[in-house]
Amino acid sequence: MLVGGTALSAVALASPGGTRPPWRRWVRRPAAARYPAPELPSRDAIIRVLRRVADHWIGAHADPGDNGWANATFFSGLLALHRLTGAAPYLAYARRWAEKHAYGLKGGVSTRHADNQCAGQAYLDLYELEPEGQKLAAIEACLRRMTLTDQPAKNDDWWWDDALHMAMPPFARLGALRRDPRYWDKMFALYRHTKTAEGGPGLYDADASGLWYRDKRFLPGGIVSPGGRPVLWSRGNGWVAGGHVKTLKALPASERHTAEYRATLTRLVTAVAKVQRPDGFWNVNLADPAHLPGPETSGTSFFVHGTAYAVAAGLVDAATYVPVAARAWNGMVASAVHPDGLLGFVQKVGDRPESSQPVTYESTADFGVGAFLLAGTELARVAR
Repeated sequence: MLVGGTALSAVALASPGGTRPPWRRWVRRPAAARYPAPELPSRDAIIRVLRRVADHWIGAHADPGDNGWANATFFSGLLALHRLTGAAPYLAYARRWAEKHAYGLKGGVSTRHADNQCAGQAYLDLYELEPEGQKLAAIEACLRRMTLTDQPAKNDDWWWDDALHMAMPPFARLGALRRDPRYWDKMFALYRHTKTAEGGPGLYDADASGLWYRDKRFLPGGIVSPGGRPVLWSRGNGWVAGGHVKTLKALPASERHTAEYRATLTRLVTAVAKVQRPDGFWNVNLADPAHLPGPETSGTSFFVHGTAYAVAAGLVDAATYVPVAARAWNGMVASAVHPDGLLGFVQKVGDRPESSQPVTYESTADFGVGAFLLAGTELARVAR
């Protein structure tokens, strides 16, 4: 129901333990802006929203949680916000999380699964702030095994596009930290297997859309939407964007594959700009606007992250693409950020648009908050 330009929505207040109390209160939910402004807010305004969202999540989660990929994505975003603001509580919360897990990985150092390696991104962040060897012991042992000792010729581990976000950045950063290009060579071999049909699934649609299929089930001839159109999942492509951004931040321009990573990210950013919704969001299926067409925050956040980086790095024209990022950011702030800082319209864990539906104003998740923090911290680089 619209009242004075806003829609009323019942929101249950979460206690610090994450439980829902037996009472509810009514809050005013902003109506989705049909045409959010194409101008960026100020850098300070962006930071204020980021802090409200981060503070809400931390306040609602006294226990910082596990070290799986979803929560590790949150801490990647939180540490990006710490680098932007210098706020000590964010570093303290991240340090407490890492110490809780002894800077370890799910599956131990023998794991080859990209999801298990995502925590290494935050450990690398913490190491850069406070260099202590034990912080990198697990992630370095894990990636060293894959690169040098445990079936180093095996390159088929990244069979789904999410893997590019989870594991590319640790390989890129460890190679830079140790000045050892063997990590970069291994990363590229894994990446090319995922990307091309030369012995791999070939998830990159290089000839047509410039977007990525989530995994081989969705390749042409496989799963399609109810309307018979391809399924190009928004968050799946968001993971690809995030993986490229973080990898490019770590690699020197002279690294022999940097140009390909830059070109691929540029193609993705320009492709998604063409299918942005009028309200600034992106649909969960980028190829079919009629397929579950509600707003979705996690994919949208990663596209802001990728677009803002591409602008700052000079990969795309600022006059054309800053408005794309601004509309998305302004749309999320107006429609998905609750007054108390809860971030809504996040599609929860899944592997396709149908997963964890319906996506609602109250739907939130750790990785969605992390994606939003990554988006805003990158956007602050191009704002005044």
